[in-house]
Amino acid sequence: MKSLKQTLIVSEENCKNPKTMTIDLRSDTVTRPTPEMLAAIMNAKVGDDVYKEDPSANALEAEVAELFGMEEALFFPTGSMANQAAIKLHTQPGEQLICDQWAHVFNYEGGGVSFNSGVSCKLVAGTRGMITAEQVASHINPPDFYHSPLTSLVCLENTTNKGGGACYDFEEFKRIREVCNAHDLGLHLDGARLMNALVATGDDPKEYGRVFDTLTLCLSKGLGTPLGTVLAGKRHIMKNAIRVRKILGGGMRQIGFMAAAGSYALEHHVSRLKEDHQKAKELASHLASLAYVSEVESTETNIVIFYLNDAIPAAHFMAYLDSEGIRISDMGQGKLRMVTHLDYDDGMHKKVLLSLQQYETKKPSS
Repeated sequence: MKSLKQTLIVSEENCKNPKTMTIDLRSDTVTRPTPEMLAAIMNAKVGDDVYKEDPSANALEAEVAELFGMEEALFFPTGSMANQAAIKLHTQPGEQLICDQWAHVFNYEGGGVSFNSGVSCKLVAGTRGMITAEQVASHINPPDFYHSPLTSLVCLENTTNKGGGACYDFEEFKRIREVCNAHDLGLHLDGARLMNALVATGDDPKEYGRVFDTLTLCLSKGLGTPLGTVLAGKRHIMKNAIRVRKILGGGMRQIGFMAAAGSYALEHHVSRLKEDHQKAKELASHLASLAYVSEVESTETNIVIFYLNDAIPAAHFMAYLDSEGIRISDMGQGKLRMVTHLDYDDGMHKKVLLSLQQYETKKPSS
């Protein structure tokens, strides 16, 4: 059996040596634990979380609830499961939620809204994945018109994924809250990259607890843990959260190993998110200067979305990057994406910038 020291050395080689690792910018979910995070995992105090006897999980849940000014929190294995549980807690079958047309809960959770909760989505054509209070108000179905689903929930996302890491203005959250209050609607936040938003905007996380009924905090994206999302919310909504988690198959045993990774990340990996944001902005600026790039969307956090000129086949560009050991995402309809993260170091960054520049001489002729 390997010693802890040997394990950490192997992990460090796998995570940090660009000679043995492809430069993977498809997502910030591709990171591996740092040696220090591995040590936190291996030294975690654990128990059976189904009995709520795992001290590390209980500590993380209390920490997240306190951070966001919420009354309760519960650890989930995935962000999708946490979002789906929140939707289930807020709604009844046959009702409807309002979200942006690019929302993760609609596009990337396998149709779980309808499968798990029997709820439909009213999609709003927002801006970069963000919707306004006026749009929310205009999409609420009349409660006394029984031909339409009853609107019961609004789901927002911060930062927005398909919106290129855009951050809401917190004042818009407050205005949406007022609309929800006026119409007796729940308000849920998909916080897949919420820490990125907080670092970029400087907003007070406790204000989120005053505005949202429930929110999720994903630990496995910018924060770099192997898995995990925490759902936090008001007590009267969260009282059935552990039952819904069980129904969805999320009852876990010694999950404190992963919860310890989350607590480590909250202490050590939040402030460094600004480094990811800076690299993303440098990538965006560089791409904007290249003749073969037609557009680069505004870059606020760690996601860069750009488009090639019509004469450049995306398949050719992707194949070139692959030959350079660089992986990015093709989101369809000409939308290409790069996501910076803690395993993307300065050496890799220089390599990507150079490779993008060199494609100028290798692109297909018109």
